Amino acid sequence: MFSVRQMCEEDIEFAVQITDTMNWNLTEWDFKFMMSLEPEGCFILLHDSRKIGIATTISFGKVGWIGSVIVDESHRGKGAGSMLVKHAMGYLKSRGVETIGLYSYKENVEFYMRLGFKRETEFTVLKGEPLPSQFQEKSVKVTEKGELQKVIAFDTFHFGASRRKLLEKIANMRGNLCYHYIEEREILGYAMAKVYNHYAEIGPLVCLEGHLEAAEALLKTLLNKLRGFEVSMVVSGKEEKLLKMLLETGFSAEFNVVRMFSKPLAFKDCIYIAESLERG
Repeated sequence: MFSVRQMCEEDIEFAVQITDTMNWNLTEWDFKFMMSLEPEGCFILLHDSRKIGIATTISFGKVGWIGSVIVDESHRGKGAGSMLVKHAMGYLKSRGVETIGLYSYKENVEFYMRLGFKRETEFTVLKGEPLPSQFQEKSVKVTEKGELQKVIAFDTFHFGASRRKLLEKIANMRGNLCYHYIEEREILGYAMAKVYNHYAEIGPLVCLEGHLEAAEALLKTLLNKLRGFEVSMVVSGKEEKLLKMLLETGFSAEFNVVRMFSKPLAFKDCIYIAESLERG
């Protein structure tokens, strides 16, 4: 019999092991980070008493996200995955979430469509090591504590919900990077990078539609700071010029995913790089 319970710290070793089977490169730190953001929203799937799957979630008011859904291969096709996702959806709805998003591998799109999700935009996962650069742009500023609330307000307007708890945590963690692009005292965009030892993940990046120069300047500033790191990011397929620039600077496209929603999300038109596959 299948059942679902809340993930606890003793389950993290299992969570890392099962995600390793998919080469997701998630670490113990990643799961502690997810559990710190949404303590009651990370789950273990059981068959009788044996652990066979996991799912993580995060709530941003009326918007929620499902990430890191995986079921042991020997139990797929038996309804376990549907039960796990429905449990995660039920949790988010209990938190007041009205629209749920996720990123799906292309081969899993039909599975999520049967659960009520609709496909939206394709995103590309990029990886690479930044090339040496002396890039500088006077409009790009380090986001200090005084400007962080303005950045959060900018993000809330364009994302359609407040990601304050996530953005504050990223910005306040030692070693992470946060920059914004300002012109005539107006923020045109911002970008963050999460840094773990020799690895870094860029995201989120949000810029006003039509201001590609701001997005490029923010990206080049981050990449200049991340020389010597292995860097990854999740870029919207709509951003053809950004993708072209990144591919020309040594990044490679690893695979594509499809962003899906249970209901339409009130995204404003903007240039967008995801925070992560796990949290939108």
